[in-house]
Amino acid sequence: MHRLELKIPPAAVVLVFVGLMWVFAELAPWAAVTIPGKEWIALALWLIGMMLIASGIATFIAARTTANPFTPDQSSSLVTHGVYRFSRNPMYAGFLLLLAAWNVYLENGLPLLLLPLFVWYLNRFQIIPEEKVLLTKFGEDYANYLKTVRRWL
Repeated sequence: MHRLELKIPPAAVVLVFVGLMWVFAELAPWAAVTIPGKEWIALALWLIGMMLIASGIATFIAARTTANPFTPDQSSSLVTHGVYRFSRNPMYAGFLLLLAAWNVYLENGLPLLLLPLFVWYLNRFQIIPEEKVLLTKFGEDYANYLKTVRRWL
């Protein structure tokens, strides 16, 4: 196990990327773009992201299982209903939409390059380690879920 696996709260990773995106935008005024209606577009992306996050958490609470990103081994049940029928990681997809909303609000093309890095980081240090634990814990049921539902959207 790599020392970063399951160690940094995904919400903290989002905050780091918010800061990095702001720095990139400030350092690259040449990459500024005008986005008509940026507030509405950013708000729509933010609302959809928040709905995905809230729906994921609510589904875990209803299933009486942990939503703690540090302890996937404490999952008491495999959640495959609700928003989890469409995405194995709706909360992380929601975080990505929050970052996309921030990028629209910043009106700068350069921070957009950080979004794939965010996806890579979460895949490598959060999602794949979670999947390994859940595969061990839930076996064939989880393996089938991996085959039928996409990781992000």
